[in-house]
Amino acid sequence: MSLEVGQMAPAFEAKIETGETIKLSDYRGKKVILYFYPKDATPGCTAQACNLRDNYDTLLKAGYVVLGISSDAEKSHQKFIEKQSLPFSLIADTDLKVHEAYGTWVEKSMYGRKYMGTARTTFVIDEQGKIAEVIEKVDTKNHTAQILK
Repeated sequence: MSLEVGQMAPAFEAKIETGETIKLSDYRGKKVILYFYPKDATPGCTAQACNLRDNYDTLLKAGYVVLGISSDAEKSHQKFIEKQSLPFSLIADTDLKVHEAYGTWVEKSMYGRKYMGTARTTFVIDEQGKIAEVIEKVDTKNHTAQILK
Protein backbone atom coordinates (compact mmCIF):
# COMPACT_ATOMS: atom_id res chain seq x y z
CA MET A 1 0.00 0.00 0.00
CA SER A 2 1.49 3.29 -1.01
CA LEU A 3 0.43 6.43 0.80
CA GLU A 4 0.12 9.72 -1.03
CA VAL A 5 0.09 13.40 -0.19
CA GLY A 6 -3.38 14.52 0.89
CA GLN A 7 -4.39 11.17 2.38
CA MET A 8 -5.04 10.83 6.09
CA ALA A 9 -1.98 9.38 7.82
CA PRO A 10 -2.79 5.93 9.21
CA ALA A 11 -3.62 6.12 12.91
CA PHE A 12 -1.39 4.13 15.22
CA GLU A 13 -0.64 3.39 18.84
CA ALA A 14 2.87 2.25 19.75
CA LYS A 15 5.48 2.26 22.50
CA ILE A 16 8.39 4.69 22.62
CA GLU A 17 11.79 4.15 24.25
CA THR A 18 10.43 4.82 27.77
CA GLY A 19 7.76 2.12 27.47
CA GLU A 20 5.06 4.81 27.29
CA THR A 21 2.35 4.29 24.65
CA ILE A 22 1.74 7.15 22.23
CA LYS A 23 -0.85 7.64 19.50
CA LEU A 24 -0.53 9.69 16.33
CA SER A 25 -3.71 11.51 17.43
CA ASP A 26 -1.77 12.80 20.49
CA TYR A 27 -0.04 15.17 18.05
CA ARG A 28 -3.15 16.56 16.32
CA GLY A 29 -2.66 20.30 15.85
CA LYS A 30 1.10 19.87 15.32
CA LYS A 31 3.17 19.04 12.27
CA VAL A 32 4.80 15.63 12.66
CA ILE A 33 7.97 14.31 11.04
CA LEU A 34 7.54 10.52 11.18
CA TYR A 35 10.74 9.01 9.88
CA PHE A 36 11.20 5.27 9.32
CA TYR A 37 14.77 4.00 9.48
CA PRO A 38 16.28 0.49 9.37
CA LYS A 39 18.36 0.06 12.54
CA ASP A 40 19.66 1.90 15.60
CA ALA A 41 23.38 2.74 15.72
CA THR A 42 24.19 1.94 12.08
CA PRO A 43 26.12 4.56 10.04
CA GLY A 44 23.28 5.87 7.84
CA CYS A 45 20.70 5.81 10.62
CA THR A 46 23.07 7.58 12.99
CA ALA A 47 23.84 10.26 10.37
CA GLN A 48 20.11 10.82 9.82
CA ALA A 49 19.28 10.99 13.54
CA CYS A 50 22.20 13.34 14.22
CA ASN A 51 21.19 15.63 11.35
CA LEU A 52 17.70 15.92 12.86
CA ARG A 53 19.25 16.39 16.34
CA ASP A 54 21.60 19.13 15.16
CA ASN A 55 18.70 21.01 13.54
CA TYR A 56 16.12 20.20 16.20
CA ASP A 57 15.66 23.81 17.36
CA THR A 58 15.01 24.91 13.77
CA LEU A 59 12.43 22.13 13.37
CA LEU A 60 10.74 23.06 16.65
CA LYS A 61 10.58 26.74 15.63
CA ALA A 62 8.96 25.65 12.36
CA GLY A 63 6.31 23.82 14.42
CA TYR A 64 7.44 20.22 13.96
CA VAL A 65 7.44 17.24 16.30
CA VAL A 66 10.06 14.61 15.38
CA LEU A 67 9.39 10.88 15.83
CA GLY A 68 11.76 8.20 14.60
CA ILE A 69 10.53 4.64 14.12
CA SER A 70 12.23 1.31 13.51
CA SER A 71 11.66 -2.34 14.33
CA ASP A 72 14.23 -2.14 17.16
CA ALA A 73 13.09 -2.70 20.76
CA GLU A 74 12.71 0.00 23.42
CA LYS A 75 16.02 -0.88 25.13
CA SER A 76 17.93 -0.46 21.84
CA HIS A 77 16.22 2.91 21.32
CA GLN A 78 17.16 4.02 24.85
CA LYS A 79 20.85 3.27 24.21
CA PHE A 80 20.77 5.00 20.80
CA ILE A 81 19.11 8.12 22.28
CA GLU A 82 21.60 8.27 25.15
CA LYS A 83 24.68 7.69 22.99
CA GLN A 84 23.68 10.30 20.38
CA SER A 85 21.91 12.74 22.77
CA LEU A 86 18.74 12.66 20.68
CA PRO A 87 16.12 15.17 21.87
CA PHE A 88 13.18 13.29 20.32
CA SER A 89 11.44 9.96 20.89
CA LEU A 90 11.92 6.75 18.95
CA ILE A 91 9.03 4.35 18.40
CA ALA A 92 9.66 0.63 18.91
CA ASP A 93 7.58 -1.03 16.19
CA THR A 94 8.68 -4.59 16.99
CA ASP A 95 5.45 -6.13 15.66
CA LEU A 96 5.78 -4.06 12.42
CA LYS A 97 2.14 -2.89 12.54
CA VAL A 98 3.04 0.75 11.91
CA HIS A 99 5.55 -0.20 9.19
CA GLU A 100 2.86 -2.22 7.42
CA ALA A 101 0.25 0.55 7.75
CA TYR A 102 2.69 3.01 6.13
CA GLY A 103 3.99 0.56 3.50
CA THR A 104 7.58 0.76 4.72
CA TRP A 105 8.19 -2.96 5.45
CA VAL A 106 9.37 -4.11 2.05
CA GLU A 107 11.38 -6.75 0.26
CA LYS A 108 14.98 -5.64 -0.18
CA SER A 109 17.95 -7.15 -1.91
CA MET A 110 21.64 -7.16 -1.04
CA TYR A 111 24.26 -9.13 -2.96
CA GLY A 112 21.45 -11.03 -4.66
CA ARG A 113 19.92 -12.14 -1.36
CA LYS A 114 16.30 -11.08 -0.78
CA TYR A 115 15.07 -10.18 2.70
CA MET A 116 12.41 -8.04 4.39
CA GLY A 117 13.43 -4.69 5.85
CA THR A 118 12.54 -1.05 6.40
CA ALA A 119 12.38 1.31 3.45
CA ARG A 120 13.97 4.52 4.75
CA THR A 121 11.05 6.93 4.28
CA THR A 122 9.89 10.12 5.98
CA PHE A 123 6.26 11.21 6.20
CA VAL A 124 5.52 14.84 7.03
CA ILE A 125 2.04 14.94 8.55
CA ASP A 126 0.12 18.21 8.84
CA GLU A 127 -1.84 19.57 11.81
CA GLN A 128 -5.04 17.84 10.63
CA GLY A 129 -3.37 14.43 10.36
CA LYS A 130 -3.00 14.43 6.58
CA ILE A 131 0.18 13.48 4.76
CA ALA A 132 1.79 16.72 3.54
CA GLU A 133 4.92 15.14 2.07
CA VAL A 134 6.52 11.74 1.48
CA ILE A 135 10.32 11.65 1.21
CA GLU A 136 11.52 8.33 -0.19
CA LYS A 137 15.00 9.31 -1.33
CA VAL A 138 16.31 10.37 2.08
CA ASP A 139 19.64 12.19 2.21
CA THR A 140 20.74 11.04 5.67
CA LYS A 141 23.33 13.83 6.11
CA ASN A 142 21.00 16.64 4.93
CA HIS A 143 17.59 15.36 5.92
CA THR A 144 16.43 18.53 7.69
CA ALA A 145 17.05 20.56 4.53
CA GLN A 146 14.93 18.06 2.57
CA ILE A 147 12.08 18.47 5.05
CA LEU A 148 12.23 22.28 5.21
CA LYS A 149 12.65 22.91 1.48
